[in-house]
Amino acid sequence: MADAPIPPLAAPVLTRLHYRRLREIYRSAGWPCLDAVEVELLAAGLLERMPAPGGREWLRLTQAGLEVLARALQGNRAAYDAHEALVERVAQQLARDGRLAWRGLALRARVESDAVDLAPPEPLPLMPGLEAPPCDAAAPGRWCIARPDVYSVRHTSVEAYLEPVVHEIKVRRSDLLADLRRPAKRAAYLSLCRECYYVIAAGIAQPEEIPPECGVLVAHGERFEGPLELLRAAPKRPAFPDGRLPFGIWMALARATPVEPDRLGEQQQRLGDGAAA
Repeated sequence: MADAPIPPLAAPVLTRLHYRRLREIYRSAGWPCLDAVEVELLAAGLLERMPAPGGREWLRLTQAGLEVLARALQGNRAAYDAHEALVERVAQQLARDGRLAWRGLALRARVESDAVDLAPPEPLPLMPGLEAPPCDAAAPGRWCIARPDVYSVRHTSVEAYLEPVVHEIKVRRSDLLADLRRPAKRAAYLSLCRECYYVIAAGIAQPEEIPPECGVLVAHGERFEGPLELLRAAPKRPAFPDGRLPFGIWMALARATPVEPDRLGEQQQRLGDGAAA
């Protein structure tokens, strides 16, 4: 009885692990790892084996592998640009509303919840003098470094009226879902503010997918030029045990520069609205 014919090999579904391996091989000497990821990349024709002295082999990207890697880099760059555009949009809106807003702060936070992150942490650089792990790797009851996309407080001289708020920006569904699988990171954000919002690009998620302890804002438009739509208000919670902003946060705010509102852009937008009317 003849052996059954082997069906053609289906093209592998490329994940971040495959793209990372392509980048690593392109930037290195190309020594093989001899694992499943490498097998799939070789079978897909994205890598090729090359002879090396001593009977060994090394790997290099084929033309198809270079094209796949270039498309992945372009997609990542576009996502980063969209993310930064929405971060700027939210920060500018908060500044025009009279709040003091900061982008990309590194704040020490204590994770008190019993949450355990399900996703592996990615290494993040720490600010000098802040010897704490990133929040993705923090165990309950430990200090960590939280990096909210936008952190803002009211412009007031009364400490009790600061009303700190965190806005976390997501423009891709995959990034949002990965973030939602990290409850320790979310717990750190909640420990730094009275309200926490997810600001998401329109169409990437439904409000019920966002944990109830966070509010939901939706950004519309290709460059998020439209108004931010409030789908769910964030519940107000005590910001800190004694109601006062911790000294570590004060120092981080003092070292950073708040966002300067773009008054010219706001005036031009109003003039355009008036001309259209």
